[in-house]
Amino acid sequence: MRPLFSPQRGIRALSAVFLLCGGIAQAEPQHGIAMYGDPALPPDFVSLPYANPDAPKGGRIVLGEGGSFDSLNPHIRKGRVPWMLRFYAHESLMARSYDEPFTLYGLLAESVETNPERTWVEFTLREEAKFSDGSPVTVEDVLWSYETLGTVGHPRYLGAWTKVATAEATGPRTVRFTFNTEDRELPLILGMRPILKKAQWDGKDFTESGLDDLPITSAPYVIEDFEAGRYVSLKRNPAYWGKDLPVNRGRANVDEIRMEFFTDSTAMFEAFKGGLLTSNRETDAAKWDSQYDFPAVTNGDIVKSLIPHKRPTGIEGFVMNTRLPQFADWRVRQAMIEMFNFEFINDTLNGGTLPRIPSYYANSVLGMAQEAASGQVADLLMPFKDDLLPGTIAGYSLPISDGTDRNRKNTRSALKLFEEAGWTLQDGVMKNSAGEAFTFEILLSQGSSQHQAIIDMYVAALSRVGIVPKITTVESAQYKERTNGYDFGMAYYRRGLSLSPGNEQMNYWGASGVSEPGSRNWMGMNSPAAEAMINTMLTAEDQNEFRSAVKALDRVLTAGRYVIPLWYSNESRLAHDKNLRFPEHVPMYGDWIKYQPDVWWYEED
Repeated sequence: MRPLFSPQRGIRALSAVFLLCGGIAQAEPQHGIAMYGDPALPPDFVSLPYANPDAPKGGRIVLGEGGSFDSLNPHIRKGRVPWMLRFYAHESLMARSYDEPFTLYGLLAESVETNPERTWVEFTLREEAKFSDGSPVTVEDVLWSYETLGTVGHPRYLGAWTKVATAEATGPRTVRFTFNTEDRELPLILGMRPILKKAQWDGKDFTESGLDDLPITSAPYVIEDFEAGRYVSLKRNPAYWGKDLPVNRGRANVDEIRMEFFTDSTAMFEAFKGGLLTSNRETDAAKWDSQYDFPAVTNGDIVKSLIPHKRPTGIEGFVMNTRLPQFADWRVRQAMIEMFNFEFINDTLNGGTLPRIPSYYANSVLGMAQEAASGQVADLLMPFKDDLLPGTIAGYSLPISDGTDRNRKNTRSALKLFEEAGWTLQDGVMKNSAGEAFTFEILLSQGSSQHQAIIDMYVAALSRVGIVPKITTVESAQYKERTNGYDFGMAYYRRGLSLSPGNEQMNYWGASGVSEPGSRNWMGMNSPAAEAMINTMLTAEDQNEFRSAVKALDRVLTAGRYVIPLWYSNESRLAHDKNLRFPEHVPMYGDWIKYQPDVWWYEED
């Protein structure tokens, strides 16, 4: 555990430094902090540009969620938690603006201060900040939250905490974190940590909390009611301390956010058509075009809205587990990609309207070029050229089929790759030299008819080259358990990526995830080049170096052939009650975290 100093000891230590040095660095408290450059909004800004400061308060929004839940604590590894609780039932020192790549403005903290090298960061709490029970948010709460989350909390919090050398109170309302490594993102990462009430957990095991402890938080919403596995109701706190802050104006407008849980997407859609839900996010383009013609849509009670965005595509598809010998060879993974007849599947399910994900950071300024690497991107990759897979530097693009069911050209290419990797067709079965059949398990979660339809077509194609995988469909809890333990051959995989990737990338692609359970490195990749690009991202001193590092990482990931990519859209499809409104200005992240229902409001005609 890193040193966690008491407030008294922290004040003494800081005073001694000032006496010796006459100050620590030329730094001043600021209203916000950006990853590069200055925040776009001035200290006297009225509201975030994508919020309506005049939005009325009232009404409710009812959203559908898949699966179930058995915990209300989103900050520990144990249990299944409604995802929105992490973002709507807790607050952090700083709040993010989603109209900038990565900028934070003061929330619980009235100011942030750091030196030019960003080797430390200091936050000053607002004197008026309070928890929902009326008690003040204190420095002691902040320090306890950081230490607890960083040592026994969810894995997402652990990495940054290992980079904190000291955490100390430097005054009645100020707390300072000093870092033990060079990482310019750390002041921002720490600014987004949730702050919990220490006294609530006295005498309790934080890691075992489930449904018995309703969180006492400082957020605009509190959990008013719930039924395990069925629904959660969040009610706007009329006594919320921060409702008049500029960063909050025009946000948290609806009185109630209700989450209803369903075992499958079909039941959820029927609930929306029947009026139980008031908004539905549709990811199936063909369904959006063909099945949203029910009476509530045709009579205008339900509105179909398209929300554009400029964020990376991320990756969505079917990941191959390279921990298994079947997928350890890149030629096998490329062969599996060749056998996936994207054009035929896309035409069948989407009418061919959606483009394929070409790389992890496509659709953004961070995406790789498909041709050969050049400039700073090439310079970053060259030290690893002997270990990089073909196409990483020279250029890589996904295969394109002729659009017919047989996919003959790509099938021939796949058979050649299988043969080069030691697998050949023997009596109609793909086998190795020892006569062992090429087989694996495809793991799916219950409730997605589209994923099942995709896999059915894929398995039919694989059968033509003598591969018959086992398809296993499990409920959400078992799916989480098995994927946390990497107990699958292939599984549906989705990772949303932002315009400001940073520390979380090591959890996504870092080598520790090969053996440590619970990471997001489901593919089991172990790439020194990927880790080097991530480290360059974290220490880059200008935007050009940062973007070059991300583009180089994008090449390592894409040419790694770990995932069979599906499609993407540069706009979100939201069908909703006509009385649910949103501002005309859409943030650059579009329909993302803290958009719906955060800046939406309810207003009847």
